[in-house]
Amino acid sequence: MSLSDELYKEVLLDHYQNPRHHGSIENPDVHELGVNPLCGDEVELFLKLDGNKIHDISFNGKGCSISQASSSMLTDCLYGKTIDEARELLVSFKAMLIEDEEPHFSEEYEDLESLEAVRKIPARIKCAVLPWNTLEKALNKNEKAL
Repeated sequence: MSLSDELYKEVLLDHYQNPRHHGSIENPDVHELGVNPLCGDEVELFLKLDGNKIHDISFNGKGCSISQASSSMLTDCLYGKTIDEARELLVSFKAMLIEDEEPHFSEEYEDLESLEAVRKIPARIKCAVLPWNTLEKALNKNEKAL
């Protein structure tokens, strides 16, 4: 097993077993549910906004370790960021997994690079991308409400 595979497993397990920003937020400004009916993954995102800034973010969910770890990484990376920063990260993350682009994340987001290994298992890409697609729907819903 390569060093990158070991890192992938270590980071993935840490986020799965010790999820960051897990739980509901009372009276969220944006709430979105993402479901992958083919494998049973579910991700529910809650966002509190302060203007263009994500003041608070959390998730609830059930499903495989990849979808839940990806949800944890998403919330951990976006807490306190702007909506524009969230959209940039969203595009970069999906490009890494869907378009096979090499990841170019700053050190602040290095945990996300561990999910690059999911590309080796194409059937699981949808698990890793589910929270990010849910975020995209949430941000689009918020934009339309403004």
